[in-house]
Amino acid sequence: MRRAAGLAGLAALVAATPLAAETVAIRAGAVLADAAGEPSGPATILVEDGRIVSITPGHGAVAADREIDLARLTVLPGLIDLHTHLTGDPGGDFWKKATEPDEWGVVVGAKNALLTVRAGFTTVREAGSGRDTAFALRRGTAEGVIPGPRIVAAGPALSIIGGHADVNGFRSEVNELLDSGFNCTGPVECAAKVRLASQNGSDVIKITATGGVLSQQGRGLEAHFTPEEMKAIADTAHSLGLKVMAHAHGARGIQQAAEAGIDSIEHGTYLDEDAAKAMKANGTVLVPTLMALEGVSEGLGKGVYTPVVEDKIRAVQPLMASLVSRARQYGVTVAFGTDAGVYSHGRNAEELALMRKQGMSDREVLASATTGAAKVLGMESQIGRLAPGYSADIIAVDGNPLADVSVLEKVDFVMVRGRVIE
Repeated sequence: MRRAAGLAGLAALVAATPLAAETVAIRAGAVLADAAGEPSGPATILVEDGRIVSITPGHGAVAADREIDLARLTVLPGLIDLHTHLTGDPGGDFWKKATEPDEWGVVVGAKNALLTVRAGFTTVREAGSGRDTAFALRRGTAEGVIPGPRIVAAGPALSIIGGHADVNGFRSEVNELLDSGFNCTGPVECAAKVRLASQNGSDVIKITATGGVLSQQGRGLEAHFTPEEMKAIADTAHSLGLKVMAHAHGARGIQQAAEAGIDSIEHGTYLDEDAAKAMKANGTVLVPTLMALEGVSEGLGKGVYTPVVEDKIRAVQPLMASLVSRARQYGVTVAFGTDAGVYSHGRNAEELALMRKQGMSDREVLASATTGAAKVLGMESQIGRLAPGYSADIIAVDGNPLADVSVLEKVDFVMVRGRVIE
C-alpha cells in the first residue's frame, strides 16, 4: 500500500513538473518576415517554447534540440482567415439543425481545423457556431489536443427575431425549441445579449446586421437591426474590450453598421458610395469573403439549395465581381476572410487570387492575410509577421508569394505556436 502511494506521489510530481522547452532551428531557403519587405537569402529561425527567439542570416551552427530543413523553400508568417465556420460543412440542408446535436459540430470542426491548418492558415476567426462548439475547438487547438489553427471564436451570432442566424424554416414550435437565446429586440436587450456572449466566452461579437443569402427567407438583404440597436451592441462590446463583426449585404445595413461603430463588415455585397464613405470615416474594415460566392455558385441547379436561396444567390453573383475594387475606390481597408464552411474547408487560399483579380497587388493581398488581418484581431504584436517574440506561426512554400500569391495554394510546411503540423 505504501509503495502504491509512493508511486502515485512520484507520478503526480512528474505530471506537475514542466517539461524543458524544445529549441527548434528552421533552416530556410529564404525568409519573408513581413509582407511589406522582401525575401531574404538563406536564414535560420530559432524557435523555443512556441515563440520565435531569433532570425539570423545563413545556416551557421546554433544550439538546438532539433533542426528542420526548409532550405529549398520560402518561409513566411502563417496566414489568417477572418471569417470561417469550422463546425459546419457546405450544403443546403437547413433542417439538420433539428436532427444533429451541437456535439456533432465539434467532430466536424476537428476535421475542418486540420484541413484549414494544413492549408497554411494558422489563425482563424470563427464567425458563428453552435453554443459551445467553437469554444471547445478553441481550447482543443490551444492545448494541442486537436491539430488546428489558433481560433478566435464568436460563438452564436446575435440576430433579430426571425432574422438571419435565428432559426427559420420550421414549424413555429420547432423554431422556438431550437432558439439558441441570442436574438434580441431593442437597445437594452441587445446590450444584454452582448454581455451574455462575453460571459459565455466570446472573443468577438458577431451580429447579422442584414438578411442573409442562405437563410430560408426571401424578404431581401437589407438592414435588420435598428441603428439604435446596432449602436448599443457596438458600445457594449467595446466597453468589454471586444470587437464586433457584422454580416451585412445591403448597402443601408452596411452604412448603419459602420455609423454605429461596428468594426468589420463581412460580405458587403451591395456596398455603394454612401456605405463605403461611412466605412472609411469610421475605420470599418471590409472582409469580402469572395470564396463564399464561388462555393454556393458551384451548388446551383443541383438541388443543394431551396428555390428561395437559389434566387438570392443568382441576384448577388454580378455584384461580387467588383466588390473589392468598389471598396478600395473609396479608401476602405480590405482584410482577408473567406466564409469557409459555405465552400469546402481547405480551399481558403483560393481567395487570394480572387482578391488580386479585383485590382490588389500580390503584396497587398498577402498583407491582407497577415499583418492586416492581425491588426483587425488586435493581435498585431503577436502574429502576422516573423520576428523575435512573435508566436511561431510559420509556413513554407515553393516560390515567392510577392511575385505570385497563388503559390500559397500549396503549402509544404506548417507550424502553429511552435508545433509542427504533420
